[in-house]
Order: sequence, then structure tokens, then C-alpha cells
Amino acid sequence: MNIALFGYGKMGKMIEQIALNRGHQIVAKIDVDTTEINFSEMDVAIDFSMPTAAFNNIKRCIDNKVPIISGTTGWLNDYDKAVHYCNEHRGSFIYASNFSLGVNIFFELNEYLAKMMSHLKQYEVGMEEIHHTQKLDSPSGTAITLAEGIIANSKYKNWSLEQGNEDEIIIHSKRRDAVPGTHKVDYQSRVDSIAIKHTAHNREGFALGAVIAAEWIKGKTGVFSMRDVLNLG
Repeated sequence: MNIALFGYGKMGKMIEQIALNRGHQIVAKIDVDTTEINFSEMDVAIDFSMPTAAFNNIKRCIDNKVPIISGTTGWLNDYDKAVHYCNEHRGSFIYASNFSLGVNIFFELNEYLAKMMSHLKQYEVGMEEIHHTQKLDSPSGTAITLAEGIIANSKYKNWSLEQGNEDEIIIHSKRRDAVPGTHKVDYQSRVDSIAIKHTAHNREGFALGAVIAAEWIKGKTGVFSMRDVLNLG
């Protein structure tokens, strides 16, 4: 399969290595200085670029009938527009805040636990996410996805960073050197606490999941998620 990389930072380079190891070809490495793009060579594109570039990259791939996998975070104000554009033009698109296979199982556990806890009013939920200091967005897209999963299955109405009201999930966001990503969901009561946690040991899991998603989407039309890729629905 011929893969184009939109964004050639640390994640782009890791995706390249995994894709090559799985027998694929990298036909384009598109970064901020790239001026000419040959979409005709691409079977699929993987986008780990900048928040300011993600929506335009998605549109251009859809316009050129190239399925696109996007793992860029920080652009989600335009997500609904991307979904509409993809459906309108019969494109192929997957966005995930995190492509790690383990994290996507963690998403499912988070929603299941939220349903179980929703009637136990004595517990209050909180979240913590820790990432490397080069991460641009705060809180992480993964933390937002976790919060949205709780909101859909509980009394909580929204999430807030560091402080908020009692109907908001408080997300504590920390930045430390060389931390690939840690997410913890914690239910606290006066007498005990319940917590689930995912810790990434490196970025390889994120990159592998993106390549698996790219393999899966080839030949399909529509807007999908990692739940579709992993058949978790």
C-alpha cells in the first residue's frame, strides 16, 4: 500500500518505520515547507501534522479521493465540518484522539465504568493526564475523549481544566519530560476510591494503530472510528 505522511515529526517518522516493516511504501512526506503534492500516488494518507493544518489536509485528501487517517489533536472545532464534507463528497476519513489499541480498549472500559457509577452519587470523578513537554494541546485529545465518554453516561454536563463546577469533570493536565502519555480516571468517595489507568511506555502503540487503521480503511467510504477498526461496537 502506498502511504503519504502529512506531518513528518517524531510520530511521522515512527509511522514510517512501522509501515515499512509491514510491507508498505511511503510515497510522500508532507511538511510545512512542501509545495507540490502528487495525490495520484497515494492509496491512503496519515495525518499527524499541526492543528492549523489538519482540516485543510483532510479536505484536500477527500477532494482527491484519498482516504485519510487523522491523529492530529487541537483542531476539533472543525470536526463536524470535516464529517459533513466527507459525507457530502463520499470520502473516507477516520479521526481518533489516540490510535493506540490499548487506549481504545481503555475508552470502552471508561464508558462501562461510567455507566456502573452513574447511580452512586457519593462518588465524584476526576481525571489526570501527563504528557511530554513538547505536546501542544492541553488537555490531551485522549483526555477529552475520556471525559466525553463519562458525560454521555453520567450526571456530568461538561469538563473543565484544573477547576470547575460540581457538574463538570475536572481534568488535571501535567507536562513532564519524556512521558509518552498517562491517563487516569479516578472515582473518589469519603470511604474509598476506584481508578482505572492507561500508561503508554513509548509512542510505538500510537503509530501501529494508525497504520492498522490505514490498512483497514482502504476501499471503504464514509466516516469511521477506531471502534469500527477494532470491531468494538
